[in-house]
Amino acid sequence: MGTFVVAGVTQIETIVKVDEIPINYQPLTSKVDTIYTAVGGDAYNESLALKWLGDEVYFMSIVGRNQDLSMINPTDRKITISTEYIIPQMNETPTEVVLYDSNRRQQIFEDIKDLRDNVYDMSMFAPIADQADMVVLANANFCRPFAQASKEHGKKIAVNIRNFNREKEKYNVDFLEAANILYFSDDTLSEDPYDFIKGMSAKYGTEIIILGQGSEGLIIYDKNNDMIAHYKTVKTNGVVNTVGAGNALFACFLHYYQETGDAVNAIKNALLFASYKIGYMGTSNGFMTVEQMEQWRNLIWGIQRN
Repeated sequence: MGTFVVAGVTQIETIVKVDEIPINYQPLTSKVDTIYTAVGGDAYNESLALKWLGDEVYFMSIVGRNQDLSMINPTDRKITISTEYIIPQMNETPTEVVLYDSNRRQQIFEDIKDLRDNVYDMSMFAPIADQADMVVLANANFCRPFAQASKEHGKKIAVNIRNFNREKEKYNVDFLEAANILYFSDDTLSEDPYDFIKGMSAKYGTEIIILGQGSEGLIIYDKNNDMIAHYKTVKTNGVVNTVGAGNALFACFLHYYQETGDAVNAIKNALLFASYKIGYMGTSNGFMTVEQMEQWRNLIWGIQRN
């Protein structure tokens, strides 16, 4: 198993199931089991997924000064994340509301509070940097110093670029130049996906690029093996909620890629992992263990233990 440093956002998420997006106005809608509130965030979800897969994880984040850190580890969950590297220094913890419907459409309302004005204490990173096999970053402002520090320590860097568009590319250059592995979603992509992937790798020298395409699957590019391929989704559970599926997929890919160096094997496992996860409500629920992964992947892909 690997050792990962994961740096990024922790937030309080409220997920609401609606009949359809866009929403038709109604003064009151009352339905049972349609609203779910818990701790989430890209980096938090990735840390949980890696822990479920048996990896050692150092999770580094910033939350509100008055945030109850016991929320990070609910009492009914077997896997726990250390709060040692979560710094309570913001005015408030970021929040997000996600509306979703049965057609996998989402509408997200985000309030990052004073996140852009906060700086992480990088003295906490230096003592553990050399232990890490890989550093996984969100593209939040406070994560920028991690990109440079990780390069100085000779670590592989994986970055989840949550939403990308050309107008904001300049704000992501620090991450794009540093990353060995990049994950994008095509939600806001307005150009040909294959041209986009090849262009990004040519411009920044990225070794691995994954472009998530929702229900259509994904495209993966492996520079070292000169491979670019589309993979469809796989089916395990019925779809309950797709929020957080990309985080789960990315984390699972990193786990198996770090372990085997085989991008194809890793992405097939990641598709399986994400498929199972979307059968559960909440971004931080529904992760499989390695043992469950082996059972499912042998059934679907015919991949044996390495």
